[in-house]
Amino acid sequence: MDKYGKNRQKSSAAQQMTMRSDVNNLMSARDLKKSFSNGGVTLEVLKRINFDLNVAETVAIVGASGIGKSTLLHILGTLDRPDSGTLLFKGENIFQFNDVKLARFRNESVGFVFQFHHLLPEFSALENAMMPALINRMSKQNAAEAAESILIRVGLKDRLKYRVGKLSGGEQQRVALARALVLKPSILLADEPTGNLDKGNSEQVHELLLELNQELAMTLVVVTHNMELASHLSRRVTIVDGMLKQIN
Repeated sequence: MDKYGKNRQKSSAAQQMTMRSDVNNLMSARDLKKSFSNGGVTLEVLKRINFDLNVAETVAIVGASGIGKSTLLHILGTLDRPDSGTLLFKGENIFQFNDVKLARFRNESVGFVFQFHHLLPEFSALENAMMPALINRMSKQNAAEAAESILIRVGLKDRLKYRVGKLSGGEQQRVALARALVLKPSILLADEPTGNLDKGNSEQVHELLLELNQELAMTLVVVTHNMELASHLSRRVTIVDGMLKQIN
């Protein structure tokens, strides 16, 4: 039993799925490159990224600030486009989608959790969690039911109608997690999801991420400086000289 109080057997369904990468490949990045220009100087952040993600796999992207971790995460989530290279999702080159189709893909298939939760403070926890479902043109009733279900799952049964501005930091991040998962996306991308939380709240969110990965067979990619969290994920990588490197 690990410190999060759960027996995580190697034979769990989610982990078994990650062992069959030939069958269960979810996303593949090939030769991704990304650079930024500032004051006439071009900085190559990602030089040649090759990366495969499997269904239900858990991956930590670690390393010092400024090496391109968040840039890579934003490209994997199609929030930004690479300068060159391809990103395949279930065999489809998603950067060949037009903007409307790409936005639909992002809404339906990818969940995002950031260090800063980006919630709407004047709205309730329930209303915030409903947003992706409403954008997806789900009926208000069905969106509310889906949001309520995931909010209860993340431990906010008694906070559904609270304005998020009245919630604690840990509760706000749980709302952000519920919002990210309301449509049950195939992949959850988290960028320093507990960077603003104290140790106790951080551990609770970490536990939730790992539990939901198994319950939903959801691929989880986390950018983090927290090596304790990284140690609980199945794979750890970093970026060296613009290229991805596996670490122990």
